[in-house]
This record gives sequence, C-alpha cells and structure tokens, in this order.
Amino acid sequence: MALALGVLMPHPALALKLAALGDSLTAGWGLPAADAYPAKLARVLADKGRTVEILNFGISGDTTAGGLARLGMVLAAAPDGVILELGANDMLRGMDPAVPRDNLDAIMQRLRDAHIPVLLCGIRAMRNYGRAYAVELEAVYVELAKKYDAVLYPSFLDGVTGVPGMTLPDGLHPTAEGVAEMVRRSLPTVETFLARLGTTRAAP
Repeated sequence: MALALGVLMPHPALALKLAALGDSLTAGWGLPAADAYPAKLARVLADKGRTVEILNFGISGDTTAGGLARLGMVLAAAPDGVILELGANDMLRGMDPAVPRDNLDAIMQRLRDAHIPVLLCGIRAMRNYGRAYAVELEAVYVELAKKYDAVLYPSFLDGVTGVPGMTLPDGLHPTAEGVAEMVRRSLPTVETFLARLGTTRAAP
C-alpha cells in the first residue's frame, strides 16, 4: 500500500489531516500516485487556501471486510476525519448488500467511538445486477449516513462511469481526467465535510 500525502500549506499548527479509506478508486489503480483521488483533492484544496493533508489508505481489490480488518491502521494515524469509500468490490463479487452494510456499519461505529467524523462515499450498482439490487445497495449508504450523521456523497464515480475518456480501457477505473472530474464534482461535499470539522480556514 502506498501512502500518498496531500499537499501541506504553511502554518502546520493549522493543518487538517484526513484519511481516505477505500479500494482501487481511492488508491488510484493504474495511475501515478500523484493522480490518485486523495492527492488530487489535496492539491485542489491547497489551491483554494485550505490547509489539508490526506493520507491514502486505498488498496486495490479491497472489500468492506478488508477495510474493516485494517481500520486499526487508520485509527493509528489519528486523522481529524475519514473519507470512506468501499463497497464496489463487494458489488462486483455479487455479495448481498447486507454484507457491505454490516461491515460499513462496524467501521463507522468504531470511527464514532474514536470521535472521528466520516464523509461516506456511495457506490452505484452496475445495471446488470438489476434494479432491486441497485436500490438495496444504494440505500445502504443513505441508511448509514443517517444513522451516524455522516456527510454523504451518493455516487463516487458520478460523471465518470460510461463517459468517454473518463475511464481506463477496463471501463471501471478512472483515468487521470476521470479523477479530476471526481474531485470537481465531490468538492462541494468535501468542503461541507471540512466545515463540519470546524477547522477549515483560508491561509493568510
């Protein structure tokens, strides 16, 4: 696992530290580390004068069970908040939505116990799984965001899936341009999350 550090602004006492816990969509599969979502998001925030460091705890192929198993590493980093993006590989393996629900529930409970706020990123089911499966899976994220009062970004791949030039040849993983679009679309939600943390401020 590669840890991609976000851009640090001056005045380290004001720095905010986030951890991004996810799968290949967070890790930046097939891309240079600098083009992964956490690194690009950190640069965009830095350009806007926000003092943020983002640790990339993404592992390609990981499931919600895997994320739960390595949550201790995230807790050890003592982040101010967590961007949680897991569930795509559970879906690709055809797991019952109850499986990612239970694992994400356990992750979010432990983060709540540690007083670490969460930005929960949802996953849209592929069309071939059918409408009933899609509705049930997407409801998992809505349900858990409400239960834990988390900020919810409903679709992590919004604007990328099925859009020419936004995914690698596998049609699943974003290109560098796709990641940039993910950052652009998710930025308002991220800023809402940072405001909730109460530590975001413009650099002088």
